[in-house]
Amino acid sequence: MIINGIELNKVRENVWDIPAAGNMRVPGRIYISQNMIDKNLKNDEALKQVMNVAHLPGIQKFSLAMPDIHWGYGFPIGGVAAMDLDEGVISPGGVGYDINCGVRLAVTSIEYKSVENKIEQLISNLFENIPTGVGASGAIKKLSPPEMKAVLRKGSVWALENNLGNPSDVEFTEESGTLKNANAEVVSSRAIERGVDQVGTLGSGNHFLEVDVVDEIYDERTAEVFGLFKGQLVVMIHTGSRGLGYQVCDDYLKILIKASEKYGFKLPDRQLACAPINSQEGKEYLAAMQAAANFAWNNRQVIMHLAKKSLLKTFGMKESELGFRLVYDVCHNIAKIEEHEIDGAMKKVCVHRKGATRAFPPGSKMIPSKYKSVGQPVLIPGDMGRYSFVAVGTEKAMRETFGSSCHGAGRNLSRKKAMKDAKGRNIVDELKQKGIVIQAKGYRTIAEEMPEAYKDVSEVVDVVHNEGISMKVAKLKPVGVIKG
Repeated sequence: MIINGIELNKVRENVWDIPAAGNMRVPGRIYISQNMIDKNLKNDEALKQVMNVAHLPGIQKFSLAMPDIHWGYGFPIGGVAAMDLDEGVISPGGVGYDINCGVRLAVTSIEYKSVENKIEQLISNLFENIPTGVGASGAIKKLSPPEMKAVLRKGSVWALENNLGNPSDVEFTEESGTLKNANAEVVSSRAIERGVDQVGTLGSGNHFLEVDVVDEIYDERTAEVFGLFKGQLVVMIHTGSRGLGYQVCDDYLKILIKASEKYGFKLPDRQLACAPINSQEGKEYLAAMQAAANFAWNNRQVIMHLAKKSLLKTFGMKESELGFRLVYDVCHNIAKIEEHEIDGAMKKVCVHRKGATRAFPPGSKMIPSKYKSVGQPVLIPGDMGRYSFVAVGTEKAMRETFGSSCHGAGRNLSRKKAMKDAKGRNIVDELKQKGIVIQAKGYRTIAEEMPEAYKDVSEVVDVVHNEGISMKVAKLKPVGVIKG
């Protein structure tokens, strides 16, 4: 099959390869259904980006893409690439501007039906307590630069040290909420300045805090291990490293564009600017990126604490009655040093995941002991009008995708097109008719993020489920949303 002049060869029902050609070092591999190819890829440059990534020095096995693939900066959104540590490169385009944008799922011990009449008040309280929107600030006190550097070093642990969470929260956060090699000293003063009053803020665009009800259970045993039951009220948080992470990416893109020239890399796209992982430029970007990732984990930790306060206030409950607990926190814009089997031998590689979620299997030493019997929770948000999914990582993902899965629905319409399609409609009322309460800074965000702006996440999840790289555990249905 030829799409936009690019050859796609069918490997399995939902797996397609782009043969290595020209200076591609490896083939491309895309996990996607025929229906999604027809609907979503014919007017998108994402396949070209999969090919471009395959040119990067040191890339291993495949340039991969998940079913929520769409055009991004350098790498496609949904892109995954692992690099040899000695010969490979690190590229900010393989991480993205919103470093460690990710998803956190917390559960309660209460049934939605018992608090259904208080959801509108809950959303109002959440919107009041958690700053949202472009430049949102003031969730907690403005931090001094030394305090900010402590956040960049410690990640989620900083929040716990400041009574903004429970000790168990760290256990159920990817990497325990801290990348240990982060270095605040290679983060610019401008980036730090942008972050000092943004801890505990949601931001804008596709970021959200959503109150959901567990609508369907697919895997009873795994759901029980995760602490999920049908009819349960849960909270999903989606945000990242805010202005600080954006600035880190922006700063290092300038440095790595020069590094690409310095090291003589011939790249098909300037947006793939990179440096050898073991070069000075590469090491400094990795350390700064890890610091921004720590900021993001701390940010979601603080937001979760503010959400708990809102729930307790709205429902008039004690903490023991609410049973608010973190299931897991996963990042989906990051590059990390991990160990994977390549050509029959275990090897350390730098895995870039850009709009892709880690999906480690049962028994992995990288997941909480509570989940070792079933595997890592994989959190896959959809859009604010339909549903989201909880899945679980598999051994097949480790063999095929460097332990990676999809991260969400993926956009279907540009923001401009969504605004055009929303003209004359009242999206707030439409959502209310579906039983979903929404509060946002302005109508523009609601229009840009309307449900139809995204692919149907169930199609995306069915691909990874049917291919066995993450398996469905539960479906969540939104009942309330706050957005920037």
